[in-house]
Amino acid sequence: MFFAVITLFPEMFDAITAYGISGRATKRQIAKVTCINPRDFAQGNYKRVDERPFGGGPGMVMMAEPLAKAITHAKALAMQAGCQHAPVVYMSPQGKTLNETAVQQFVHYDGLIVLCGRYEGVDERLIQHYVDQEWSIGDYVLSGGELPAMVLLDSIIRRLPDAMSDEQSHVQDSFVDGLLDCPQYTKPDHFEGLDVPEVLKSGHHANIEKWRFLQRYQRTLERRPELVEHVELSAQQKKWLKDK
Repeated sequence: MFFAVITLFPEMFDAITAYGISGRATKRQIAKVTCINPRDFAQGNYKRVDERPFGGGPGMVMMAEPLAKAITHAKALAMQAGCQHAPVVYMSPQGKTLNETAVQQFVHYDGLIVLCGRYEGVDERLIQHYVDQEWSIGDYVLSGGELPAMVLLDSIIRRLPDAMSDEQSHVQDSFVDGLLDCPQYTKPDHFEGLDVPEVLKSGHHANIEKWRFLQRYQRTLERRPELVEHVELSAQQKKWLKDK
């Protein structure tokens, strides 16, 4: 999958391309991440990409023209990479909140152009003409869009085919089927007075599956009760709940 990230701080994305699952995926060319600095498309000796806002007020606003040129360049690179569908996504606290359903939809794209804002944001006209989607990672404000963009890229890349060594690992992640994940344990059996549940050491796969589901359901009910009402349970899961 092709990713073009428009950012004033391309070096920050070493965190994606050099480490962990996403780093391995880029090395194996499962994902390609290209960073584009809008300063390369700015005019003048100082390569300015920001100006004072019309109407006054604090801070600076990213200018439309260099961003538009950067996006146009990104689209050309996406076409060269063979992308048929590479929408422009702006990471913004005003966007829709990113969730697992959205991530799974992004996985089906062959490319994505991600715009990282800074300062007080970007010129609204740039958003109107060039941005296809706005996404947020939560109701709070960060210094820029780079961290949210990295969250977006990591969440997508780890779900790409062959990106993970254990292809079944992400199936049990929180939110995949609407529920949170179950508690996890590893060696040693005893730690500071707490023991690993016996069922997990029993080797009885059906009982383990039942225990994990009940733990996931109860944990979601306690921590995120609003999620439970939207969960579609199988006949077996309904029976486990009835018999618990």
